[in-house]
Amino acid sequence: GRSLMPIKNGVYPRDYFPNTEKLGPNEMRIVALGTGMPQVIQKKTKASGWYVELGNGEKFLFDLGTGSMENLAALQPDWSQVDTVFLSHLHSDHAGDFAPLYIGGWMNGRYTPLHIYGPTGSRPELGTKAFVENQVKAWAWDIEGRKGSFPDAGGRALVKEFDYKKVQVIYDENGVKVTQFPAIHALDGSVSFRMEWGKRSFVFGGDSAPNNWYIEHAKGAEVAVHECFYTPEGLANAMDIGMKEATYISSYVHTPPAGFGKIMSAVRPRLAVGYHIWPNPEYMNQTLHEVAKTYDGEYVQATDLTVINVTDKQIVVRDAVVSELALPTGTTKEYLEAFRSEVDANSKITEYLSSERWKGFKPPPLPER
Repeated sequence: GRSLMPIKNGVYPRDYFPNTEKLGPNEMRIVALGTGMPQVIQKKTKASGWYVELGNGEKFLFDLGTGSMENLAALQPDWSQVDTVFLSHLHSDHAGDFAPLYIGGWMNGRYTPLHIYGPTGSRPELGTKAFVENQVKAWAWDIEGRKGSFPDAGGRALVKEFDYKKVQVIYDENGVKVTQFPAIHALDGSVSFRMEWGKRSFVFGGDSAPNNWYIEHAKGAEVAVHECFYTPEGLANAMDIGMKEATYISSYVHTPPAGFGKIMSAVRPRLAVGYHIWPNPEYMNQTLHEVAKTYDGEYVQATDLTVINVTDKQIVVRDAVVSELALPTGTTKEYLEAFRSEVDANSKITEYLSSERWKGFKPPPLPER
């Protein structure tokens, strides 16, 4: 319920309060929805998710890690506009919140299909198309139970699967272009993205060991996000595992802090952004110290709800201040008027009223819509 606070002479308030600041016509805002690890979803640290808003009104999600949609909900977005997602790969800490966005967004205001862009795998059953189709099948009971009450189109999920091995433009609409390029992580089928809109550019690395694809395609970017994982020693301590396993995970499947620094020294973005650790002081301090050995540019180790505003003149990094009891912002006229299968809804009502499930307790009569 706050009124818009104008940003005067490029001076931003100390903290970001959702829905209080109108983006400038050439401004980009990036919010880290999740920056942590898959093993434990902490109250203050969800898994990978990044929300990008542009001054032309476009909004995009990069990854849907477990718990990340809780932080998106805390930002109280217009859910009718949150309908385009780019998945870097299909680990749960990058795609585990599919259902909260797909079904929750549908219930809270999305009246058009959800669009999911994601890579193929080494076999069809390991690709994004199979992942989404199986998710929809798994939630068949939920989806069927909501038909008629919510807009039909909002209950659809459209997959745009692309070849993970290629470097190619996978999205080009309304002046926004997203290019996909390969990454190296766990299995075949992991990618990174570069978004360009006018003078603004954003690169999201997903998970990957250091590789030349990222360096080549992130060069010149304004904001470059890349995982900045634990050192082998830090990971062994955090997970209580041996050094051999910790070294493999941190340096062969992920990118340790010194590797992150070397990558950013080659890319030289306006702002380098690391993520993918628990924000315990011990690990954060170790990470910052290690990055400083190999990188001397502008850098932030993101935590959940880090907010980055980008304009021609400056990049501002802040924290979002949100309520843990934030409610949806409300639906639009278009959502209320969108087509619903009324026959299905009426059939359900008739079935309910004639069912034995009520056992003598009848609901009140339904009012006219």
